[in-house]
This record gives sequence, C-alpha cells and structure tokens, in this order.
Amino acid sequence: MNKLIIITVLIVLFLIPASVFAVNDIKILNSTTKIDYPNSLTFNIKAESSSPIIRVRLLYKVDKMTYAPVFAEAWPEFTREKSVSTSWTWDMRKGSLPPGATVTYSWVIENGLGNKLETPEEKLTFEDTRYKWQKVARDKVNIYWYQGNRSFADELLKASQDALSRLAQDTGATLENPVSFYIYANYKDLRGSLVAPEEWTGGVAYAGFNIISIGIAPSNLEWGKKAVAHELGHLVTHQISFSPYGADLPPWLDEGLAMHAEGQQSQEDRDALVKAIEIGRISTLRSLSSPFSADAEEAYYAYAQSQSVIEFLINKYSKDNINNLLLLLKDGNTMDEALIKIYGFDLSGLDEAWIQFMMADSLHETAGETAVYRYITMAGQISSHQLASDLSFLSVL
Repeated sequence: MNKLIIITVLIVLFLIPASVFAVNDIKILNSTTKIDYPNSLTFNIKAESSSPIIRVRLLYKVDKMTYAPVFAEAWPEFTREKSVSTSWTWDMRKGSLPPGATVTYSWVIENGLGNKLETPEEKLTFEDTRYKWQKVARDKVNIYWYQGNRSFADELLKASQDALSRLAQDTGATLENPVSFYIYANYKDLRGSLVAPEEWTGGVAYAGFNIISIGIAPSNLEWGKKAVAHELGHLVTHQISFSPYGADLPPWLDEGLAMHAEGQQSQEDRDALVKAIEIGRISTLRSLSSPFSADAEEAYYAYAQSQSVIEFLINKYSKDNINNLLLLLKDGNTMDEALIKIYGFDLSGLDEAWIQFMMADSLHETAGETAVYRYITMAGQISSHQLASDLSFLSVL
C-alpha cells in the first residue's frame, strides 16, 4: 500500500508544469519545453500581470567544456497584454546539439510598471526521444543503447574500461570528466540523429560535450569495441589538453593516442612501416601535424605511424612523459617547445629517433642505412657527417 502511494505521488509531481512562480504582480502560470529531435527545441512560457507585460526574454546556455560560460538570449514575439503566452524555438539547423546535451535556462519577464521577474534556472536534457534508451555505467563512462541485449552493452563498457586502464598505465593520462556514448543500432539510425549527415558518417565525437554517437550493430561488436576505445582515447586527450589558449594538438599525437587506446600495434602494421621507411615513403611528423590525407593507403600509413611513434615514446621514456607533454600543450607551448622540455628534442629529432628505433632490429643493416639516409635527406634535417654518427649508434642497438 505504501509503495502504491509513493508511486502515485511521484507521477503526479512529474505531471505538474515546470513552475508556478510569482514576484510582485507578475506570475508565471506555465513553463514547458518540447523536444523534436534532432530538429528543434521549443521553450514555452505563459505569464500574467496586473499591468501589460512589455518584455519576455529567454536566457539559456549549453553545459559544455568552456572557460567562459555565457548565457545566450532569445526574444520571443508576443502582444503586450496582461496575459501572455509565447514560445521560442531553437532551430538546430543553425547550431545542433548532441543527444544527452544539457541546457540550462530561465525566463525574465517585465511589465509596464517596471517590475521584473526572473525564474529560477532549470535544466533539461536534449534526448533522442525516438528510441527507448537503456544505460550501463562504470566509473566515468556511460553507455546508452536501445538494440541488443545487456551483454552487448557490457562488452562495450568493458572495452572502455580496458582502454582507460591502458592509457593510464602507459601514458599517465586519465579521464577527468564523465563521458557518454550513444550507441545507435546501425549507420542509418545514426545519420537520422544528425541534422545534416554525410553518407559516410559512422560516428560523431562531440568533444566539448564529452558525448560520442556511434552506429554499432550487435552483430558488429568486435569493431564496436575498438571504436569505443578509439573515441574514448580522443576524449581523454582533449580533456587533458583543453585550454583557453587553444592547445596545439597535432593529428599524429591525437590519433596516435586513440589508436593505442585500442591496443598494442600489430606486427603486421610494424612490418608495413619498416618497409615504408626502407623505400622512403614515410611522412615527417611535421607533415602529420596537418589533417591526414583522404587517400585510403596514405591514411593507413598516417594512422599506423602515429601509433608507432606513441608506442616508441612509451617504450623508451618515462610513461608519465606523454601526460606531461599534453599538459605543456595545454599551457600554450608549441609542440617543438613541449618536446624539448620533456624529451630534449623537437619534432625533427623525434622523427630521427623513431626511425632509428624502427630500423634497429632490421635484419639487413645496409637496407636500414639506406632507408634512414633517404628519409632524412628528403626531410632535410641532418648533414652527412651527422648521418654517419647516427648510423653508428644504430649498429650497436
């Protein structure tokens, strides 16, 4: 009987309008919101006063990573009367929100007598209401899904925990703020959650919101686990380096850490990189500080090289160095400045050190020497005299 009473009370409270609030002679009769995901979010207000209401203003802000939280304003249209009912619609085509984004808002009402009422701040979650979401969570990771059994979600959650443990152990980088994954059952459903999707879209990372949307079918779980780990790696990196200065976070560092979050690089990828070095087709890290090529083969080598460089830094130096590198970038250092402070060399020096590391186990010393010569000559980084010195170092590794 007591349980029935409690449930009844909760339902009644849930159905009450957001607020019935009054100050002086102005009263808010009704304040509601309506979500039409992903297209729009509408704020409704109904108020009355002893004198005509002359101003209605909506203040709102999105909860996201920022150093300068600012409320935006909206001025809905209405007729100046003692009783006013109006609304304002946020058209997501002009600035969309991810699923799960939190919006904080309040209303300011003024009448002709100079009286003003400002409602208490309220929060709403911009949910994709088209699906019945389920949730599993552990530590700072939330997994939302609607298709597949509980074990499907548990596997994705475990993949996220494994990725976090790997990054913390190998680099000292840890997750600072909670993150949420919205797992759509397929790419079609995912694209239906976006206002203007591209045909190739398979996932979207909203770094500032710490939210990621991915299309993962229960039948594609193995790929899904890698995707969750990879995107979580991006969020860890961006949280640590988030800065009012605009951290210089190059793709090779960002993608290299995300690839390592998936797991150790395969021997197949390492062998492919050695062959690429031998024929002189590998890129400099300075070139990989710009967006990767859209060409599939070039992108493959870019991702593989980025991961390999990260794992070289992990294996040869203190594991906390990478986390310290990210913190220096956060403080406004350039990549060259941060590398010199942590490792004693700049990007060009890292290029050389990584190639030496990769070629150290080469079965054919001559091929390795030729490869290093071709690469460094192309990069224009060291002289022939320096090259001879470096090759002698190679021979004793």
